[in-house]
Amino acid sequence: MAKNLKQLSESPVRLTGGHRLCPGCGEPIAVRQVLMGTDKPVLVANATGCLEVSTTIFPYTAWDVPWLHVAFENAAAVISGVEAMYASLKKQGKIDADADYKFIAFGGDGGTYDIGLQALSGAAERGHDFVYVCLNNEAYMNTGVQRSSATPMGAHTTTSPAGSVIPGKTMNRKDLTEIMVAHDIPYVAQSIPGRWRDLTSKAEKAFEAGGPAFINVLAPCPLGWGCDGALTVEMSMLAADTCMWPLYEVEHGEYKVNYKPKEKKPIEEFLAPQARFKHLFKSDEGEAVRARMQEWVDMKWETLLKKAGDA
Repeated sequence: MAKNLKQLSESPVRLTGGHRLCPGCGEPIAVRQVLMGTDKPVLVANATGCLEVSTTIFPYTAWDVPWLHVAFENAAAVISGVEAMYASLKKQGKIDADADYKFIAFGGDGGTYDIGLQALSGAAERGHDFVYVCLNNEAYMNTGVQRSSATPMGAHTTTSPAGSVIPGKTMNRKDLTEIMVAHDIPYVAQSIPGRWRDLTSKAEKAFEAGGPAFINVLAPCPLGWGCDGALTVEMSMLAADTCMWPLYEVEHGEYKVNYKPKEKKPIEEFLAPQARFKHLFKSDEGEAVRARMQEWVDMKWETLLKKAGDA
């Protein structure tokens, strides 16, 4: 049963203040909400990225749980190895048989969609009991805002620069959430930090899934998106209201759409506040790109509704 707000407020603080993440960063909001999903002991593996470098500036740490920093590409492999060791030690009687530890990995979209996909796929296929959370800010923000396969069409990044040659990124983002669904794992979900009840309840389910679980969380980046840091929560909610980022979950193959906007907003309402899309509002070519983006969003939304039996 999902915790209420009072219960969540009494949850242990596992990512403390004092880190160096940017003002308005969506990642610490999402991490805190995810870690509220269980009161059991937690061990964290953290891929290289903004979250890692900003929370553990030597000799300080913002983590109040056992925490491992690993490379971009192997967070899922490392956390699956830790989980396997834990299972072996319990079997050998070296750990209390009644102990119930939870294992979670955090990675950005670069370390999840791209560099770490092989390790994530392998860990899911092997059936390890762990949770993987992708903190998706839609580019390689930690290394200079380069495009990733999570970057939306039309976005200006340092490696997909909008100009006379290309109008930003020229292809749609990879649908990693559906790739994880195809692994037939117990639990897969998408969420945002702007709807805390949605994210915390999904984290609760993920921790108790009894096998691999994956949550893809859209984490707005004021620096890379070029938006007001005070609007992080609102930007994530606009992503859901425009269906650029639908909120849904798949439990044992069964789809459920968790949020349906009363009035689906046009994607321009999500794009306009962001500097990375400003060029799309200055020319006929930009208008054509926006039309293609809207068509893609509409198609993905209708497909999702059909999968959930809501069409």
